[in-house]
Amino acid sequence: MYINELICIFSILTKKPGGFMIFVTVGTHEQQFNRLIKFIDEFKLNNKIKDEIIIQSGYSTYYPQYCKSNNLFSYDDMVKYVNEARIVITHGGPASFIMAIQNGKIPVVVPRKKIFGEHVNDHQVDFVKLVYERQRNIIPVFDIEQISDIVINYDDIISNMSSLQTSNNMQFNKEFSLIINSIFK
Repeated sequence: MYINELICIFSILTKKPGGFMIFVTVGTHEQQFNRLIKFIDEFKLNNKIKDEIIIQSGYSTYYPQYCKSNNLFSYDDMVKYVNEARIVITHGGPASFIMAIQNGKIPVVVPRKKIFGEHVNDHQVDFVKLVYERQRNIIPVFDIEQISDIVINYDDIISNMSSLQTSNNMQFNKEFSLIINSIFK
C-alpha cells in the first residue's frame, strides 16, 4: 500500500499539462488485436480522457486515428513507455504484463480471444484468470467495455493492490546456502 501511495504522489508531481500517458501494447503475435485498439481509439475520440495514448499495435489492421501508434517499438522504447505511463494496458501475453509489473505498474490486461480471430485458442483468457486468482497484481478485462470505467477509476482500483512481485528466490538461496555450508563443515 505504501508503494502505491508513493507512485500516486510521484504521478501527481510529474503530471504533464493536459493529462497523463497511457501505454497500450498488443505484443508481437502475428494475429490482429483490432478489438482493443479500436476501442481505445474510440475512447480517446469521445474525449472520455485527456491522457495522451501511445499504442504498440503489432500486426493489427486497424490504424488508430486519435492515438499515437507504431506497429512495433524497440525493447528500450517499450521499457521507456511502460515507465512513463500512468496506466499500462496489455494483451494477455506474459512478457508484456510482467514487464509492467517489473516496472512497478499494475497493468490492465485484456486477453486475446479466439472468437475474434486474435489468437489460435483462448489460453490467454485462462492464463490471465489464473494469474489474477493467484497474484492479484493485474486488472483483468474479459469484457472490453469495462476498460472505460477501469481507466477512469484506475487510481481508486489500484489503491488496494500490490504491484510487487513475489518470488521464492530469497528463501531458496537461504536454504541452499544452509545445505552447502553443512556439506563443507
